[in-house]
Amino acid sequence: MRQSLNVCMMMLALCVLTVKAQELPLKLITTTPMPGFTGDFDHFGLDLKGNRLFLAAEEHKTVEVFDLRTGARTHSIAGFAHPLMMVYLPEPDQLLVTDGDDNAVELVDCKQYKITKTIKLKPDVDHGVLNPVTKYYYVESGGGSNAPTHVLSIIDTKSFKHVGDVEGLPGSSSEGMVIDRAGKRLYVNLTGTDEVGVVDLNSRQLVGKWALPDAHAAHAMVLDEPNHRLFIATRKPAQFIVFNTDTGKVVASLPCVGVNSDMSFDVARKRIYVTGSETASVFEQRDADHYQHIAEVPTAYRAKSSIFVPELKRLYVAVSGKGKPDAKLELQIYEVQ
Repeated sequence: MRQSLNVCMMMLALCVLTVKAQELPLKLITTTPMPGFTGDFDHFGLDLKGNRLFLAAEEHKTVEVFDLRTGARTHSIAGFAHPLMMVYLPEPDQLLVTDGDDNAVELVDCKQYKITKTIKLKPDVDHGVLNPVTKYYYVESGGGSNAPTHVLSIIDTKSFKHVGDVEGLPGSSSEGMVIDRAGKRLYVNLTGTDEVGVVDLNSRQLVGKWALPDAHAAHAMVLDEPNHRLFIATRKPAQFIVFNTDTGKVVASLPCVGVNSDMSFDVARKRIYVTGSETASVFEQRDADHYQHIAEVPTAYRAKSSIFVPELKRLYVAVSGKGKPDAKLELQIYEVQ
């Protein structure tokens, strides 16, 4: 009798595990191995119309190009010292890439896959964000480990010229940045002071600072403009934090995956995907003030860089290898369920 009961319990446990696996909100549909690559991948760029996905391979000193639908690697763009962040410009078919070791922004012709122009900036070039209205590209620079302030250099993407700076941002560096749809406000993680900065883009002045709630090393940032909410992911501790952009107050905070780097908001499903090492944390937005952790989807070691493409209902994740000699670097493609 006891043996039969044990068998039944094991069968029940297997059934529960099967149901849970089936209920995961992200399903891995294909992978693209990247043999010969080491170190970290940084951020993605997207050319939806041209069916291309771009990925910064830091140690390899290239930007890799993939077929958006199949995941196949199609090109490798060379000539960078340390590619980090990028944005694709559809009209001229060009790619802007921040280059950390060169302290520059590189302009890539995406027909020939070659760097055609370079703008040199102050040291510590890293993150960037495109203003959807003016088409200005704001690039972090001029910081350093002990610097009291840093700047956001402004690149006019139409003329590819450095046209000004947002100066005096507190702390040595910024990480995630996002601009509202009207092109008037920029939100930025001031990682050196553990604050969120609010920049008026007309005056180019810092007009607000919001302290993080006992959290450090903020990275990814996403704006939910209709609900007046700002999502942030931190690393120390690993937290998913929601700010009210009208008041600057925190309305929610939940644990999330560590070593996180990117985050996406799936507006249609009211889900937030945070990618880090080993898993992707998935949260559901019940309303503007209430969020629920619904899953930890297994990914891989340092699978921290990602981009969500809502038109294809896919999350693309880059598996890195920094600190792990036997790591298998690859591109993973997940389909939302």
